Amino acid sequence: MNEILKTAKNCRHYAMCKIDFLGSGVCASGLEKHFVSFYPQGRMILYEALAENKISVTEKVVEIADSCDLCGKCDYQCYFVNEMRPTKVMEALKNHIENFINNGGKIKPAKDDTILTEIRKIVGNDWATNDEGITVTYSHDLSAISEPKMPDYVVMPNTKDEIASLVKLCKKNNIPYTMRGNGQNLLGFAIHEGVIIDLNRMKTIEFDEKNWLVKVGPGVAAFELQKQAQKRGYRINASEPAALVCANIMCSGIMSTFSTTYGINADNFIDAEFVDNDGSFFNLNDISSPNLYSYKNLQHKNSPGICVSANIKLHPVTNDETGILVPFQTLDNALDFIKDCAVRHIGLALGVVGPEYISTFLATTKKLATEIKDVFINKLDIPFLVVVIGDKFAIRTISQMGFPFFDQRMFKALYLGLPALKSAQWLNLVKELSDDEPYSYLRIKSFAELLETALAPSPALYSQEIDPELRPFFEKLFSRPEITDLVWLNMFRAMSTRLGRKKPFLPVLIYLPIDNVLINELNNKFRLIAEKYQIDNDFGFITPIDNGKRCIFEYDYFYDYNDPDEIRRIRLAATEANSLVDEYSVETGTVKGHPYVLYQGFCRKENLLYS
Repeated sequence: MNEILKTAKNCRHYAMCKIDFLGSGVCASGLEKHFVSFYPQGRMILYEALAENKISVTEKVVEIADSCDLCGKCDYQCYFVNEMRPTKVMEALKNHIENFINNGGKIKPAKDDTILTEIRKIVGNDWATNDEGITVTYSHDLSAISEPKMPDYVVMPNTKDEIASLVKLCKKNNIPYTMRGNGQNLLGFAIHEGVIIDLNRMKTIEFDEKNWLVKVGPGVAAFELQKQAQKRGYRINASEPAALVCANIMCSGIMSTFSTTYGINADNFIDAEFVDNDGSFFNLNDISSPNLYSYKNLQHKNSPGICVSANIKLHPVTNDETGILVPFQTLDNALDFIKDCAVRHIGLALGVVGPEYISTFLATTKKLATEIKDVFINKLDIPFLVVVIGDKFAIRTISQMGFPFFDQRMFKALYLGLPALKSAQWLNLVKELSDDEPYSYLRIKSFAELLETALAPSPALYSQEIDPELRPFFEKLFSRPEITDLVWLNMFRAMSTRLGRKKPFLPVLIYLPIDNVLINELNNKFRLIAEKYQIDNDFGFITPIDNGKRCIFEYDYFYDYNDPDEIRRIRLAATEANSLVDEYSVETGTVKGHPYVLYQGFCRKENLLYS
């Protein structure tokens, strides 16, 4: 496989190229045409399909290739997340089409049919198609569970009335349909034959500040909403930056480190409007609406319909918020700390992260991440970090509790001085500074200055391992204060998407009490399952919720989507891991896992955790 095709086949489908998370701009053709095919993600899939003769050259294929001006914005975005450069794929796509036409190739015309004509009457001619150049880019994602499925039509409505009409049309003609968010679904729920309804045009954002809410359309991504909220002095509880907010609520619920304070699932919204399976409207707060808060353990729950808007809670932000990193030698000690903080309502956001998260989050490249992971575990003796976001009173309280930590200044020095950290000879002296107490060197008043002197942190140093052609852009990017600010990084979560840089990953996500014995037991069993099937794996994160009584626990399995044998093994591992969670759910009555819980996003927290 050549490098260009390899890059195309390794697109993570995270849709980060659809949002301007670096301030570098978004692909102009995508903003105009909206179909995923006109974004870098779609062109990667399209090139793969053409190179492997899965589809013919169609009218839309030619249009999509021509619409790319090779501006290079996608290189910045994709390199930041996945260390890939898609512009070479975009250029190869254009060359492929040019050579095809120059060699006398016949362009396959689109063929209208009765159903497409009816759909276009609803949404307009530009917003519905059965052209393979469009439909193929909606046919698969990196789900290890599902198989590719080519939809018959892709449609992009712009109003809730158009959605209602589409549902009625599909029901009348017995045509299956499914909703599409921004990127991928880990269980393949966004892949289907029939009609794919892509909601990306519906990007309305309406603030009602006197009632502390914002009403969002189903095409609004978390990053976009957080950015608008921040401008007004508020915060929302947001999941992955490119994930559509309504889709997150409908599917997995909203979870983040801020869930410690803001809660999960139904804690994050006030009302929502739906189009039901008959094409009628209902609101969540209507007295006659279906009971979407109902929940029964170990049973699947069908979707109530299509969420066409949601009223999301706005949260206040103070001007003294900051972030710290509290190091721990054991998971038990980290769990004791987050439980104590959550019970006492100390901090706004809390999360335990392991060495994989730490290194991937901080490093610019996969190679540097591997080196830094070893430094944190073996030289700094920091296998676990607790991320804390809080105001000055919370941070002062943690200090008074006796826990040493990396403050914002130290974090920035570590971050921008990371390449120097991997080879620093002075690391052996750190333990001597600690005497008999772990990490006591962090209490030395001049340690931040010593760290800055030793590492000489700078955007230029941090960017030194980046592709030379991209360094000027990244040096400028990393000089911006928000990119090294722990509060901003946790709010917007742009860097957490790097977790899939090494390989795509399948998370095992569960809710359970903060019980050290139980968590360690499950952690070890998830690891043993992965080792049994020779799957890369690691501890993900733990975030306390429900006033410290419970937590969200993620364990990650990494796999090569392009390796059939690895796909076979990850499916076996996932099946066994889910069965394990079900067993614990029955035995304990307190462990709740997906898919039964994770995909019931509109459940109230009380139902989900206590029933």
